[in-house]
Amino acid sequence: QVQLVESGGGLVQAGGSLRLSCAASRTIFSIATGGWYRQAPGKLRELVASITSGGRTSYADSVKGRFTISKDNAKNTVYLQMNTLKPEDTAVYYCVSDRSESGFRYWGQGTQVTVSS
Repeated sequence: QVQLVESGGGLVQAGGSLRLSCAASRTIFSIATGGWYRQAPGKLRELVASITSGGRTSYADSVKGRFTISKDNAKNTVYLQMNTLKPEDTAVYYCVSDRSESGFRYWGQGTQVTVSS
């Protein structure tokens, strides 16, 4: 089992920045894909960004050029730097890890990000 604990969410004005962190209870991001999902009320869950064990990244079109995913394998931590935030980025953000054909095996509890206009 792997526990994922997110931090860094909060309230920010449009155009501002936040950095989310996700700390894993054991080594996982160096051997498996990690990422961030988000879900806003009434909307489908969206995979925002992912990073492979080798460091290859991918992003949803809605955040390309604004969000950056990174990781520190030594700290078992993955980050999501969010710049130029928009009100439509408001959602609960979930850290995930260990991707398989059926989806991600481990999920964090989520952290709220609210962007005011």
